[in-house]
Amino acid sequence: MALETQTWSIAELAAEYDVTLRTIRFYEDRGLLNPERRGTVRVYHPRDRVRLGLILRGKRLGFSLDEIATIVDMYDAEPGEEGQLVYLLNQIGTRRAELEQRRRDIDETLRELAEVEHRCQTDLQALRTR
Repeated sequence: MALETQTWSIAELAAEYDVTLRTIRFYEDRGLLNPERRGTVRVYHPRDRVRLGLILRGKRLGFSLDEIATIVDMYDAEPGEEGQLVYLLNQIGTRRAELEQRRRDIDETLRELAEVEHRCQTDLQALRTR
């Protein structure tokens, strides 16, 4: 079946992306996914599948759902793909700066812990040799 005409059920998408049905329904409730309804059955088209992949990637990268919504919605609206990419690059820069600061904070904490550990070991050894 050609990808353009292929559809998926909620269970198929959940299995493919290893998420729960509840997760997908949550993204629908937030307006991030908009499957076709055939009675009570949700029918997902390639656009929905791609959007779900982008949502999950955005979450893995640490973006909020609001940021993800902005990014994926820009593709269909002005300023289109170019605006989407510019916005995404800016968000990546911000996210990278936050992570680099976290890394510096972690490195500093590890140095402080090593220092305290060394002092504790020295003090303990002194107590034991009295």
